[in-house]
Amino acid sequence: MNLLQLSWKNLMYKPLSTTLSVVLFALGVGLISLLFLLNKQLEENFERNLAKIDLVIGAKGSPLQLILNSMYHIDAPTGNISLKEARPFLNAKHPLISRAIPLSMGDNYRGYRILGTTQDIVDLYNAEISEGEIWEKNFDVTIGAAVAQQLDLKLGDTFFSSHGFADDEDLVHDGGDPFEVVGILAPSGTVVDQLILTTTQTFWLVHAHEEEDHAGHSSHKVVPKPLMEEDDEEEITSLLVQFKGRNFQALNMGRNINENTDMQAATPAIEVNRLFSLVNTGEQALRALAVIIIIVSAFSIFISLFSSLKDRQYELALMRVMGGKPSQLFVLVILEGLLLAILGYVIGILLSHGGMALFAGEIQEAYRYNFSAWTFLKEELYLLIGALVIGFLAAVIPAVQASRTDISETLAKA
Repeated sequence: MNLLQLSWKNLMYKPLSTTLSVVLFALGVGLISLLFLLNKQLEENFERNLAKIDLVIGAKGSPLQLILNSMYHIDAPTGNISLKEARPFLNAKHPLISRAIPLSMGDNYRGYRILGTTQDIVDLYNAEISEGEIWEKNFDVTIGAAVAQQLDLKLGDTFFSSHGFADDEDLVHDGGDPFEVVGILAPSGTVVDQLILTTTQTFWLVHAHEEEDHAGHSSHKVVPKPLMEEDDEEEITSLLVQFKGRNFQALNMGRNINENTDMQAATPAIEVNRLFSLVNTGEQALRALAVIIIIVSAFSIFISLFSSLKDRQYELALMRVMGGKPSQLFVLVILEGLLLAILGYVIGILLSHGGMALFAGEIQEAYRYNFSAWTFLKEELYLLIGALVIGFLAAVIPAVQASRTDISETLAKA
């Protein structure tokens, strides 16, 4: 029997003590690994959807809420702004703005948000058509890849929207024209995968004619006129703005809007950093808790190995009599510490990825964002190295004690 097998037999000799050490170690490793997974994928999702947007303009309220709603579509709007207020920023000849994309929202189809906007949003997220075409007429929709897959929608399918962002049959707008799928976008890994895109005017028509008798209804499925030609009283939810250059005037635009208009402007980079600073506070607390659990587990391993030496002194002495060297006894106990650490690490990683699978399902159900449970990070390799170091350190003192076993004294006591 080699040293590795003997180490395993020794651990199995006291299953309760071994289980306690492994469970504690697994909890600490699992929590740290889960935090790595959540933080990494959250950052990737947020950074991917920044889409080089310099400013978001909308109704007064929380700037973070405006960013989350307009860019990430995971919150309610702060309100609406009139087209009259928004029109200066939509002007193609604006000296500071290269592109301003209007957003109108407030409806959904089976939980997926319907967004009234312009075709520029497709270019903004570098999305491409997979089937069909980009919407042009009112009530035509181009849907994201995730929408098509999850709802099994195909070209030519029709449906009616529901008011709000929750799937509620009692809030269906079942009068007027139905929406028709004319295009499906290829997967882009951005927020447009989760959206149903149509014209801004479609939003106005749905709410203006939701009580209109269907039998006497005349179709509004036409190519709408440019927003610059629409009535001042019409409303949109927000604007996504890209600057021509980052000069002083452009960087000062947000403050001017906040101070001199009834609208608010929020800078995505600032608000996202603020959000992550809030998230990091909680993450650091959880990570500190995980480290404490791992330290406690290291003490548990140390105590378990050290206390077991008393029961194994005769066995160790016999190994010396049979030709075992002090270095072999040292390695034997070190292997036990490393085996406990590896067991704890493996179970911890399985727990973290299993937990991530549960989180991913909840997140997708609530926010339509995809998180992968089986993405493995380089940080988890560092975590393995750390686990082995902790297992080694916890076993060093018991291993030294074992290597110094006095043969004659131990056998005489026996």
